[in-house]
Amino acid sequence: MNRHSTAMQESASWTPLLVGAGRLSAEDVADVALRSRPVELSSELAFRRRIDAGSQAVAALLSRGQRVYGVNTGYGDSCVVDVPPGLVEELPLHLLRYHGCGTGRILDRAETRAVLLARLVSLAQGYSAVRWQLLEALAALLNGDVLPRIPAEGSVGASGDLTPLSYVAAALVGERDVLWRGTLVPSREALAGIGLPPLRLAPKEGLALMNGTAVMTGLACLAFRRAAGLSRLACRLTALAVASLRGNHDHFEPRFFLLKPHEGLWRAARRIHEDLGGPLAAAREPSAGEGPVQDRYSLRCAPHVVGVLEDALTWIRRDLENELNSANDNPLLDPEDGTLFHGGHFYGGHVAFAMDALKAAVASVADLMDRQLALLVDSRYSAGLPSNLSGATGERSAVSHGLKGVQIAASAWTAEALKLTMPAASFSRSTECHNQDKVSMGTIASRDALRVLELTEQVAAALALATAQALELRRRAGTPARERLSGEALAFVDSLAATVPFVEEDTPLDTVLVRLAAEIEAGARPLYPGEDARL
Repeated sequence: MNRHSTAMQESASWTPLLVGAGRLSAEDVADVALRSRPVELSSELAFRRRIDAGSQAVAALLSRGQRVYGVNTGYGDSCVVDVPPGLVEELPLHLLRYHGCGTGRILDRAETRAVLLARLVSLAQGYSAVRWQLLEALAALLNGDVLPRIPAEGSVGASGDLTPLSYVAAALVGERDVLWRGTLVPSREALAGIGLPPLRLAPKEGLALMNGTAVMTGLACLAFRRAAGLSRLACRLTALAVASLRGNHDHFEPRFFLLKPHEGLWRAARRIHEDLGGPLAAAREPSAGEGPVQDRYSLRCAPHVVGVLEDALTWIRRDLENELNSANDNPLLDPEDGTLFHGGHFYGGHVAFAMDALKAAVASVADLMDRQLALLVDSRYSAGLPSNLSGATGERSAVSHGLKGVQIAASAWTAEALKLTMPAASFSRSTECHNQDKVSMGTIASRDALRVLELTEQVAAALALATAQALELRRRAGTPARERLSGEALAFVDSLAATVPFVEEDTPLDTVLVRLAAEIEAGARPLYPGEDARL
């Protein structure tokens, strides 16, 4: 059974996500994107009436001869050009066609589904003057798993994600190619396969589809989910590193953290303290009085590093979900009284700032884990562990290098993650004949954040491998380490056994690391189940 079939079978067991019935969350986006949860438009009569009223209102404006940007005028700096009435219906096709110039990698399946949902949710606010059938068509793409091939590059994130979203508009009208049933096919073929005729876009609908923040917002919601999981994993791996290095449990004493009132700091410290709650939690190795009174910063200050990410996630959630549940194209129209608003809600500044902050906080966690790994492999600092955590003994130890290569690779991944923390929003460019003369770069920031997360997940995989190796080395040497861990933390260590082999002789570890990183990205090992998953 292929991944598509599995996903669609899984989606059949899900309760559909209702669109138009209230605010949606970042987790809702992830459920639809990653698990193929179906979507359904709310059946509330008031919702349907609101959508219909908007499309009727823009038709009334046109019938009275009122100038409406992008409907009977040209686009961007061409807004001074009036479009003859006979060409108004043709205009949306020109918009999607001249923006068909995207480059770079094609968004993957989950990213594309996240984009489709984000656009649907925005249009469902009822201020974009689109027809009900356009909402139905977007829902049909999601439920039929018809995925436009959206290039990642080409948006400055200001007049919306125009270029990448043109591929969504094109798919709906039966142009360009889509991925359907795991195969690349012309969009008309896929539309026919799900019983959806190509749309003839109404005058406002080209802009409504393209002139918004759906790409940056969809990608950002996926980044948020991964960052929240990494934050928890960094706490768990810190506890394993502390136990492996015979570190001090009392660095994470909850009463101590009451003295510095950052809630994210408290959460991180509490997790590590609880993970270090085994029967030997209060012991010292070596015996009391012989070891250092405090550990290096990468252990002692781990809650302070992870806590920054934890606290950032709270306001990042707020800003992302506000953007997700907003009307963000231009112009917008109040369906109640027909008032037309020309403005700039397509500007992705909040998403850009959130993703620039997220990638900096995540990269800092990568740096933290890289430093912990460096302590584990260095026999000068590892409290008796063999150099590079080599599992070889006797004369075989002379030719065995343990995790030396893994530590070098993790350092490279960390350096690249740190390099990408340059804020994308700081690189605004004047474009489109100086009409778009201040832009957000939100889509680039979201893409950067996903890349930083990918690199950091690889660092986490390396640290997971190293801590599993270190704990097994301690067990074989008869020196307490696992005994410092709580039952939940020990269960996590034992669950790694299926993925992480004990490294006795030098061997390629790339497949192990790739598999571990994929499990981390997917959140395959839920952590701290007693906590509320929402921040």
